[in-house]
Amino acid sequence: MMKLEGIAVFVAISEAGSISEAARRLRQSKSVVSERLAELERALGAKLVHRTTRRLTLTEDGAAFLNRARRIVGDVERAAADMAERRGAMVGPLRISAPVTFGRMHLGPALYPFLAAHPQIELTLDLDDRRVDASSGGFDAVIRHGPILDSRLMAWKLAPSSRVLCASPAYIAEHGAPGSIDELSGHKGIFYTNRGVSDWRFPRGSAGGVDADAIVVHGRLGLGLNNGDMIRDAAIAGLGIALLPMFIAGPAMKSGALLPIDIGMRPEGEFIYLAHPEGRNPSAKLRAMADHLSATFGNPPYWDHPTV
Repeated sequence: MMKLEGIAVFVAISEAGSISEAARRLRQSKSVVSERLAELERALGAKLVHRTTRRLTLTEDGAAFLNRARRIVGDVERAAADMAERRGAMVGPLRISAPVTFGRMHLGPALYPFLAAHPQIELTLDLDDRRVDASSGGFDAVIRHGPILDSRLMAWKLAPSSRVLCASPAYIAEHGAPGSIDELSGHKGIFYTNRGVSDWRFPRGSAGGVDADAIVVHGRLGLGLNNGDMIRDAAIAGLGIALLPMFIAGPAMKSGALLPIDIGMRPEGEFIYLAHPEGRNPSAKLRAMADHLSATFGNPPYWDHPTV
């Protein structure tokens, strides 16, 4: 019979990359961790891990079992946390995924006071610009910027997010500033590759809201990057025009390193949102964290430039 301790050990080993590191994280002896893994393999009738003197890797069976093992461990942890929350306590694990630049610039500073006020919450924050699968990845929720593409997620809006076309003074001095959609198409663009070619969208009504009939501008590819910090820095270096959220571009625009470009239309409006898998009851601590973040960011959010 499979035991929960063995499943938890297997998940810890797969995440730690070694039995000794998993033992350290679990605060158990290496021999106990090894024996629990062996018991699980015997119960399943399959080898889950390849062990060598230099490294540890998952077998094909181990890789197939890992996602389900994570869900089992996560469900048990959440059940225990839910029982504690019924008694009025904010305790237990909380696993969140968020974008790298937003996490570094805004999410971290907003979260630290919340975690200090609730020291029994065990937060794991995974910063990744890719759109991870919340369910299969074992996340309680994901924090993202932009449109909500996964219909299996239930989203809570944390803050509106405006974006601005911008370029360096040197780029504008050399190439001029486009004054229309048609002129913008002729300029070099610095594009966010995780969004694809249809990222530069401008609603025909120019109000900045979501518009299915928006004008999509592709421009000439000057540079494609998958990180907001690097897009901002490339724009400051004069490599092209960038479409950046104000939570990234704001400081550079205030210092004059980037200048706004007005083409007579505003980019499509977006949001910072927290999304959790549909059908999964969000915990009280997740709701409390979302409320805290929403209040901290504000509406309009504090990072918005007053002249944009």
